Amino acid sequence: MNQRTSTESQGSVHLPIHTLSPLKRNTSIFEPQTSTANSSTQTPFSKQTQVPLSKAPEKKLTLFALRLAILEKAATGLGTLGFIWATVVLLGGFAITIDKIDFWLVTTILLTESTRIFSRSHELEWQHQATWSLTDPGVSSFRAIRSSSLFYPQNPKCNKKIYDNTHTNKTPSRTWVSSDVPILPYGRWVFISSNISKILYWLQLGSAAVCVFISVTRLVNHHFDVEGDLDMVKMNRKSALSIFYGLALAEAMLFLLEKAYWEWNVMYKKMLEQANEDLELGHTGMVSVRRFFYDAYSKCVNLSIFDGLKMDMVSFAMELLNSDSSDEQLIGVRIFERFTTNSRFSEDTLQKIGITISVVERLVEMLNWKDPQEEEIRMSAGKIIVKLVGRKQNALRVAGIPGAMESISSLLHDNQNLSKKEMIGDHGNYDYWSFNQLGLLILKKLARDHDNCGKIGNTRGLLTKIIEFTHADERLLKYDRVTEYQISTVKRSLQVVKMLVSSTGVTGTQLRMEISELIFTISYIRDILKYGESHPRLQKLGIDILTSLALEDDATERIGGTGGVLKELFTIFLREEIIDSQNQVRIAAGEALGMLAFESTRNCHRILKLNVVKKLSDALESTLLRVSAARILRNLCIYSGTGFVEQLRTIVIAAPTVLKEITTEDIKLQEVMVGLAAHMFKFMTYEEANAMFTRSGIHDADLAITLIQILKKNPSPPIKTPRIRRYVIELVIWMMKDNTANIQTFKSLGMMEELERVMETTCELESFNIFSGAIGLSRYKISIHSLVETAMSLMADEY
Repeated sequence: MNQRTSTESQGSVHLPIHTLSPLKRNTSIFEPQTSTANSSTQTPFSKQTQVPLSKAPEKKLTLFALRLAILEKAATGLGTLGFIWATVVLLGGFAITIDKIDFWLVTTILLTESTRIFSRSHELEWQHQATWSLTDPGVSSFRAIRSSSLFYPQNPKCNKKIYDNTHTNKTPSRTWVSSDVPILPYGRWVFISSNISKILYWLQLGSAAVCVFISVTRLVNHHFDVEGDLDMVKMNRKSALSIFYGLALAEAMLFLLEKAYWEWNVMYKKMLEQANEDLELGHTGMVSVRRFFYDAYSKCVNLSIFDGLKMDMVSFAMELLNSDSSDEQLIGVRIFERFTTNSRFSEDTLQKIGITISVVERLVEMLNWKDPQEEEIRMSAGKIIVKLVGRKQNALRVAGIPGAMESISSLLHDNQNLSKKEMIGDHGNYDYWSFNQLGLLILKKLARDHDNCGKIGNTRGLLTKIIEFTHADERLLKYDRVTEYQISTVKRSLQVVKMLVSSTGVTGTQLRMEISELIFTISYIRDILKYGESHPRLQKLGIDILTSLALEDDATERIGGTGGVLKELFTIFLREEIIDSQNQVRIAAGEALGMLAFESTRNCHRILKLNVVKKLSDALESTLLRVSAARILRNLCIYSGTGFVEQLRTIVIAAPTVLKEITTEDIKLQEVMVGLAAHMFKFMTYEEANAMFTRSGIHDADLAITLIQILKKNPSPPIKTPRIRRYVIELVIWMMKDNTANIQTFKSLGMMEELERVMETTCELESFNIFSGAIGLSRYKISIHSLVETAMSLMADEY
């Protein structure tokens, strides 16, 4: 790892890993972070408040299907028994002696019932088929209806969408769609699924009505005798016919009861519509509900009556998702999209999807689908994945799928580089903007995990695409009519870059190097700093990226060497207008400047050439800017060399301010002021030092007492101010050099005992001056032990 080395006195810098809310983060970047401190920001999925409603409204549909199946199977059973009775007992045993009227009536009933049974089995098939295709009459409008989800900003140019086969070129399928099958010439309307099912439906009702009429008529008549028959024959034949007509009547009545129950619930009580409302599937949901119900009913009728009870809407959508039919795939993703964005169903749905790797792979595969007719499927799949990767375990599963990053990368399409044919031709209405937003949002959520950051960086061409979306020129940033959508795209891409460059370890180093080496990265951020005054969020994100990139020596030089970057940072930092929305940006600019000046002689020289030392000295008086100003001045004092000594000596006029702030109760301010004093005072002569103490009203002894108290208040290295004990010891050494009176003062105040306590309580926290999370990156060249020994030797020499 390319770690930055430090001279004896440089302060530490913390670069946060997780900064998802750029303007709401209260922690300074100049302190290490523990996992406890970050726990509140690392929760990827917050548990939703459950609405006290049923979590599975579709259960009433499966129960309805079960009850219908019981009636249907009972009727079918009676019909089978009646058929056997007629063929074996009546037409077999009494074929010669049976009355001519009864013979033909029995035959008619058998044929009628056969017709009804045939129609019933095929009606269910055609009803089921009618729900397969979204282009059948009665549901054709669903093809044209787009999903109304407003989860993502909409591009005005893409609001007018026309899904017409004359304007889209879909690759022909190798199989037939039911609605396209030409069974007979000029008979397309007749052989449409929904129409055929209606014909079969009325045919069944007619057959049942005929059976009821014949059975009731013959049972009421009771005239089954034939002249010349024996009494025993007459009695048996009469019983046999009564049983048959009774079975036929019972079967027909059960069937009519089933149809009445069906009509009562479906047509009068609107059960399917109510289920769609309870499931909150929206205006396209009836297609899904109808298809689900027919599937459940088919299983109950054709298989065990309990098989339909095992169905639920999520598993149903999973089956459709793996279908080869685009209509079924569309139904499946619509269900998933609705459920994953609904607080009632999202948790269970995401859990089931996450543990079904085949479904996750299918969703990832759909991200590659670029056919215009499959646009909604692709869009819905992207939205589902956005919700899915909100959970860390699911994010790891998605990122672990071979080719997943390439699929996500396919969502990112630079609209500025579209060819004229793509913009005007077949893809003219394709919603590239929304897909860009989806891709960036997925990457943002994946980048929460360190390992995923490495995978993003290793995906060929993906970093370049992300950086391209950070481009925002003067027209975009200052033009009043720019849509929020365009600004949102820039912001989201900056968030992704920020998370990548904030990674730790070898992965973070590699990502920072690769991103800084892309020739447009720094110049794009410079444009945001220069023209983005009205977009402080974008500016802060860009500044945070620069701060993270400055961890690497080469990146630090590239940033400083890019014309105007340092100047724009100082313009933001020293801006005189006080605007609350820009306070966080100004603080971030100060932190970035402090990091860029750290251990970089060239950048220190570039800063000094901007003639900002006097303004930085004045900024020590500002409550908002003084901490960052002190850090920048400290770095300039340490790393500027000897060429700018006279210019740096001008900061001496701020020495009384520094002394006063050392006595403050603000430990953060106290730390940076002590650290600045230890090096700023080196530019003063003995006489200037005495004059400084006189002007400030603070004497050497008062300062010594304050430094002793700081050490006593910090018996161990504090996390929020990990450098304060080191800075105190550096200032103590400066005060004791060539000053016997100060040595005696420190001795009398017990400095020797405090130094010994420091020796016994030092830890790794005090050994580094840059932190990334809880990881120290750059170790001090001079350890705190060596500083303590130097201070103790100065006091020991006076014995």
